[in-house]
Amino acid sequence: MQKTAPFLFSLMVLVLAGCQSLPEGPKPTADNTILLSSEHCLSEYLKDLDKEHYGPCLRITEVNGQQPAIRDDGFIELPVARALTLNTSCVYRHADGTPIPLTVETAEFRITNETFTKPGQRWYLHAQEQARGVIGCKPTLSRSIYPTYKTE
Repeated sequence: MQKTAPFLFSLMVLVLAGCQSLPEGPKPTADNTILLSSEHCLSEYLKDLDKEHYGPCLRITEVNGQQPAIRDDGFIELPVARALTLNTSCVYRHADGTPIPLTVETAEFRITNETFTKPGQRWYLHAQEQARGVIGCKPTLSRSIYPTYKTE
């Protein structure tokens, strides 16, 4: 018993030291907030062409007329059950994924008191409902990183 005590003590010290040096995960949200991606790009794999199609990208530029506070993980914390106005910027991309500057467009997106009801959830604002065959900036709110519709 006396020989195992120092070993067990050393093992406990190592485990505790290891736990204290673990990297921090994503910052938790407040109890009454959701996370909305500050920037999101749509893409879709096209089986028939055997390639990735790069769709439009959307970036949130303002929340109620103010520049948003973007977390390290790229999300913005927004309160639940509160009406907000988001200003966005959309840009389309070349086949290699680089932006096409001449296609930049802005759009406003309104959030109602009923839009976000469950705190802690992650949301994405897409530039469109699909990645291919669309024109303009028509923000669409989704819980998924994928387009709402696949193109045929």
